[in-house]
Amino acid sequence: MAVKKKFPYRSAVVACNGGCRVTAGDNGCKDGCIGCGACVEKCKFGAISLNEYGVAEIDEEKCIGCGACGKVCPQQIIHVHECANWIVVKCSNKSKGAEAKKQCEVSCIGCGICEKTCTAGAIRVTDNCAVIEESVCLSCGMCAVKCPRHAIYDLRGIYTAKN
Repeated sequence: MAVKKKFPYRSAVVACNGGCRVTAGDNGCKDGCIGCGACVEKCKFGAISLNEYGVAEIDEEKCIGCGACGKVCPQQIIHVHECANWIVVKCSNKSKGAEAKKQCEVSCIGCGICEKTCTAGAIRVTDNCAVIEESVCLSCGMCAVKCPRHAIYDLRGIYTAKN
């Protein structure tokens, strides 16, 4: 088990929540986790597993934040973040609203509600998807509460269900 030396510590996060259950021939999200397992194989600490939907999940207790998993991810959706900020966008879908809704049950549709809600100005919608500037975010969780698609999560499980 990896030992966290100080707070805040760094850990990887996967920007996909697995809301798209694509099967062969479906027209689903092309930006999310494809369940290839490259990140699982690369992680020397056993911190990554594929969940029941085939989406990579990070065990923050084991993750040391080295970023090796992100470098091998073919979708480029694994990022290292400061764990002092518990609010994350678990979506990478760049499709426009209506199309994103069709592709995934919990995709960001770029509506901008989170951006308007954020009093710190930490969220911007870029390429139809919310992006949080971690150095500005206060982790108040209001964006997660207001997100109509539940694409923004509180990793602590206070404002949104912990997953």
